[in-house]
Amino acid sequence: MADFIFRISPNIVLGPYTLSRIGQYVREYGSRFLIVMDPILKEVNLADKLLEPLSERKIDYFVFNEFGENADTKTIERVLALARDGHIHGIIAAGGSKVLNVGCATASLYNENHDLYDYVDGAVPTTGALPLVCVPTTIREPFIYASVTPIVDSRSRQIKLLKTQNGLCKLAVIDPNLTLTLTDNQNTAMALETLCLALEAYLSQKATFFSDMLVEKSVELMGYAIGGSPTLEITTPEEILKSQAGCMASLAAAASAPGLGTLLSLCINSRFTVSRSLIASILFPSIIEDAGKFKVERVEKLAHISRIVSSDVHGEEAAARFAEYIRQLLAKANLPSRIKELSISIQQLALPAEDAGRLELANTLPRSMSSDDLFDFIKSVY
Repeated sequence: MADFIFRISPNIVLGPYTLSRIGQYVREYGSRFLIVMDPILKEVNLADKLLEPLSERKIDYFVFNEFGENADTKTIERVLALARDGHIHGIIAAGGSKVLNVGCATASLYNENHDLYDYVDGAVPTTGALPLVCVPTTIREPFIYASVTPIVDSRSRQIKLLKTQNGLCKLAVIDPNLTLTLTDNQNTAMALETLCLALEAYLSQKATFFSDMLVEKSVELMGYAIGGSPTLEITTPEEILKSQAGCMASLAAAASAPGLGTLLSLCINSRFTVSRSLIASILFPSIIEDAGKFKVERVEKLAHISRIVSSDVHGEEAAARFAEYIRQLLAKANLPSRIKELSISIQQLALPAEDAGRLELANTLPRSMSSDDLFDFIKSVY
């Protein structure tokens, strides 16, 4: 087990209607902000729920919301130029992964003098970052708590992990009400991706007792959210349970490391712009079965904690039932269960397998996997 090093960062505010107090929270970091916002927030009438509390507190801001399908380097260059010209005190990033990743990259590199692609290719920032406030609109966002940010290199469509300053995100405001606009299919896919992320952190070579604690509580809460409570003691609404579970799974992944599902979904998404959550959900049952061959005790424990598998079922049978339960959830939600249903050919998937083998995340997988091994795994799920 890896050494345990604990840094208290960021400040996390989680609960219904916390967004209404964001003006109060950000005053600590300045009075002029660039808001990097997902355009979907305006479409679903949620943008004003962020902007009005800022205006009421006399916070000056301007908005960037011109996003394509990825958080790519061309977008980051535009946002960096806008931020520097605006002489801002900090950045508020509100939206899903691509928006938060652009916000993280911009805050990290704002004071740097070198070309963006120097950092894309591995250089480490040497200056202080701008204060960053993240407002996730999905239940899982592991990289806002980590010291790397995934971005898409516009030159090659490859995913790259941009190195950032420790404690980059100063504040995360997690309002479960922001997830209520997701469709049932999106909700199911993100819940399964969150469970997958928790399992990955549990299996990682970097796991500690602290990340294990977060994983176990996350899985317990997600079990209540998906399957309901066996008693009347748990009355917390489903969207709050999922947000709590997602927050803890994301913190666990930052304290430990994301794994196979996150690695492959990032690389496939960057090449083909298919939903990360959907890819991770499809991969999840096979990840469970694979882990059941060499870390079956850990898989069994999470299967029991989540109440997906009864406590009298053990070993490989527990892993098999866990995987089958996930496949049943996919079928019930009418979600794809094989990668071929995403209209991507097996030949095309060789490139993201190579990309995955080059990323640092591949070094913290629970077992050693080369690019060939990763491609073989993809083929098994195709």
